[in-house]
Amino acid sequence: MTTYVITVPGTFVSSVSDAARSDIEDRLRPRDPQNTDLGESEELSLLTVEEGGMFSARIEVEAADRSSAESEAVGLVSKALRDSGFAEDDAPLGQAVVTGIDSEF
Repeated sequence: MTTYVITVPGTFVSSVSDAARSDIEDRLRPRDPQNTDLGESEELSLLTVEEGGMFSARIEVEAADRSSAESEAVGLVSKALRDSGFAEDDAPLGQAVVTGIDSEF
């Protein structure tokens, strides 16, 4: 298995409160990329929200390949958003991207 750091972009259609951001981060915390060498060296943030509502979630995923890692990351971020009260139309997600790879040999 390989550990991937995946970035999942999206957009909050409406403004998002600090409490909602905190709730999403809490739900994603077990997948915080700070636990990886890449996350530590690059100081990756778990959730970044820009003015205008665009956001990026960066999470750590273990998977057999890049495609599986991206798919799992989108599912995890989607679940965190839904569990925090955001409908799919309230926070649509973009294409996941591999930010880093930490292969174990």
